Amino acid sequence: MFFDRPESGELSVLVHLNLSSEREPEDPREFEELAISAGGDPIAFITGSRDVPTAKFFVGTGKLEEIKQEVDSSGAGLVIFNHNLTPSQERNIEHVLSCRVLDRTGLILDIFAQRAQTHEGKLQVELAQLEHMSTRLIRGWTHLERQKGGIGLRGPGETQLETDRRLLRVRIKSILKRLAKVRVQREQGRRSRRRAEVPTVSLVGYTNAGKSTLFNRLTGADVYAADQLFATLDPTMRAFKVPEVGSVIFADTVGFISHLPHKLVEAFRATLDEASNATLLLHIIDASAEQRLENVERVDEVLNEIGAGDIPVLKIYNKIDLLDGVAPRIERNGDGKPLAIWLSAQDGRGVDLLPLALRELLSHDQIQGLCTLGHELARFRAQLFQAGAVLDETVRDDGASLLEVSLPRVEWLRLLKAAGLRSEQVLVQPVGPDAMEQSTLPG
Repeated sequence: MFFDRPESGELSVLVHLNLSSEREPEDPREFEELAISAGGDPIAFITGSRDVPTAKFFVGTGKLEEIKQEVDSSGAGLVIFNHNLTPSQERNIEHVLSCRVLDRTGLILDIFAQRAQTHEGKLQVELAQLEHMSTRLIRGWTHLERQKGGIGLRGPGETQLETDRRLLRVRIKSILKRLAKVRVQREQGRRSRRRAEVPTVSLVGYTNAGKSTLFNRLTGADVYAADQLFATLDPTMRAFKVPEVGSVIFADTVGFISHLPHKLVEAFRATLDEASNATLLLHIIDASAEQRLENVERVDEVLNEIGAGDIPVLKIYNKIDLLDGVAPRIERNGDGKPLAIWLSAQDGRGVDLLPLALRELLSHDQIQGLCTLGHELARFRAQLFQAGAVLDETVRDDGASLLEVSLPRVEWLRLLKAAGLRSEQVLVQPVGPDAMEQSTLPG
């Protein structure tokens, strides 16, 4: 945008080095999926091994010559490294290869730029791109006047590079202000939900684990879902009814990835805050993935980084339709509490188990029991039925209604307030054995 570089092409050469100095090496298969998700057409995958990268080219001169021969013979217009390169390394490699060079962070940024749909998402991507680009402004606009010494050789007082950097700073500051407003608006929404005591359930997980597919099946939403990395960037929220709990807000969030660039974590803070402020996290896991355990660990690392490490988690092992002999089920701990669910969001098997588990995990503050309503409270009785809170009803000999109710305490208090009633006017007694039968006896 602000500097001259060789034009990129669809044909790309992928480069991955196994560095003995790296404690957590990048996954070559995931790297290839990223390149394809960005719209690239990988025609060669060059690998190598080194103890440490070189300061000038990251790779050695022999490996660089191998890459150049592949670029020249194939006509590739783009070389992508599965590593983060310094600005000088990027420029040095480009000078030798005479084609565009992209590192891992730049590749992920490009995917994010393609996927962002909402105004907020586009702002977040632009912020991350500008911050990444700010260190790579060089040799731009060389045809324009620049500062020079001597009579008749002085420029306008500011080099084009300095102008570019100043414009970048202005734009970054503007985006930060607008994102700050977004954060304030989101926080107001979260405060409203907390006041109303509406639980928020955030779907988190490794990218392409099936979060959006499950979200759509549960809520009837039409969030874009595809078998590709980072199909979803923009957070979507929908209400969902959980039996005996009431309305729950589901939030679909951006997928995580190993070594998610710090610039993206910061830029998407407003989005990731939905996870860090949730009542419960649904950790969606691709049960068919070979790197399943590693992916779970990487998601846990990001959750800890954004301050969501202490939020209760229910693991969802998705894509059991791709496994042989795996049936839908709920895994429980020694106390009977749900820990994980095995299901398939694609064909719907086991999805009906999720509301049952959510009811157990979220119904800790419920009004459950029997209440007696006379004729004068017929309107309140109708409101309880409308809210779906009545499990059973028996009409006594005196015409009063004996209701077995179950609903969140906050919903109960709201209905009482709307009817102009106080809690002591409508008492709820715990349900005991044969309570309904005993309560219907004459006298």
